[in-house]
Amino acid sequence: MAEREGYERAYFAAGCFWGVEAVFRKVKGVVDTAVGYMGGTTENPTYGEVCTGRTGHAETVEVIYDPVVVSYRVLLDLFWEIHDPTTADRQGPDIGSQYRSVIFYTTPEQEAAARASIQEAGRSGRWRRQIVTEIVPAGIFYRAEEYHQRYFEKQWVYGRMIR
Repeated sequence: MAEREGYERAYFAAGCFWGVEAVFRKVKGVVDTAVGYMGGTTENPTYGEVCTGRTGHAETVEVIYDPVVVSYRVLLDLFWEIHDPTTADRQGPDIGSQYRSVIFYTTPEQEAAARASIQEAGRSGRWRRQIVTEIVPAGIFYRAEEYHQRYFEKQWVYGRMIR
């Protein structure tokens, strides 16, 4: 699906990738998502390796979207809404560099939009502390193990959580 002409990719790290993916999947114009790892030094890392904090990777969501339906700017706005960009290496109870806030850009246009967006977010007055979100070039995206993909969707059947 991702190779369809006209679709674009965006990569966001905003804490545990399960919840981040679930939110982006609901956006009209997002045609697919995947969870994985980006920004580290270990090739083909496993979840267990990333959880140690020693690989340098962040839990990342790949968002494949149709820019005719949803803009990158809308995705950036949602990114700021769904996490606290002022906490270094942490989101809620999740602590470690794998949970850091990062926008991985794939084009100069994405970089410019991300930098403008972070400045606007900083000026918004929404947060008392300084934003620590990194804006860096996208590297290799390593898709996480299959049981992590659409994790929340797999946990609920008929409105009930499966254990």
